[in-house]
Amino acid sequence: MSSLIQGFPSDGIVTVNRVILKPEYTVDDLEERVATLCENVKTYHSDTGFVGGFVMLNSGAVSNEGSSIGQPVESPLKDKEAQIVTFWKSFDEHEQPHRSETFQPLFQQVLELCENGNEEIAYRMLWSGSAYSSEQAAEARAAKERFQKAA
Repeated sequence: MSSLIQGFPSDGIVTVNRVILKPEYTVDDLEERVATLCENVKTYHSDTGFVGGFVMLNSGAVSNEGSSIGQPVESPLKDKEAQIVTFWKSFDEHEQPHRSETFQPLFQQVLELCENGNEEIAYRMLWSGSAYSSEQAAEARAAKERFQKAA
């Protein structure tokens, strides 16, 4: 398994928070509060288990090619739903910041924005990887063709 986040161990965990913004809050509110929270985690927990993370916002686009639930044109949660994804060396190390005095007030400020409360799910990574270079992709296609003909 190659690493999506540099330094992420193969037995690490990934946590996902789903945030649905209350109508009275904006994406700017979310970005400001999450940035402050993430800076805290990086500052105080980079040497105690935090490896990296990212935050993504629902763009509204729905893949009709990749969806099997009908043919929606746009997600109703466009610009209202975000996912906060973090990478940790272990679940226990993830739990420690939630107990810290510096983290908890910032976490509560993010929760104020959420109409869905918060449920943070921990996952173990099964696979991650990056795209091939153009040369590697050409080699991979050629190898598949050779082996398919041999079979």
